[in-house]
Amino acid sequence: MAETPTCSCGQNEPKRIIFPCAGQANTGQLTNLAAIQLTEEGYGSIACASLLAIGSEGLIKSAKDVDEVLILDGCPMVCAKKIAEAQGIPVGQHLVMTELGITKGPSKSYTEDDVEKIVAACWKGEGRKKNTAKTGKKSGGNDSGCGCGCGGTC
Repeated sequence: MAETPTCSCGQNEPKRIIFPCAGQANTGQLTNLAAIQLTEEGYGSIACASLLAIGSEGLIKSAKDVDEVLILDGCPMVCAKKIAEAQGIPVGQHLVMTELGITKGPSKSYTEDDVEKIVAACWKGEGRKKNTAKTGKKSGGNDSGCGCGCGGTC
């Protein structure tokens, strides 16, 4: 099966902000580790949920301007999601570590496999509601090429 080609200029790649809860338990610490790895892999950019909580105008504007906001919460308290919603940030994808089968415990009780499980779930879009990401930017309804205006073909 052929992969869907991506634009070589990178302009039609979705822009994402990742807010990890970064709580004190292992599940919260895992959200931060996964967000760092996702940022390194080019999935999106990590941002501070605490800064969002205090109402940073620049961060709120940035979060509203991206294609998708990813929230990584450690447990069913869903603190990071509540913070985003309180600031009027639309959540495109939301994952809760305990719902991925990771048992909440002391802050250092996790493995690299746990991090990989979270990262893979994000890339697969497991926490995404259908049709929430604003991807595939096309200009003027033209479906030829990548639609970003670079003149390349995808």
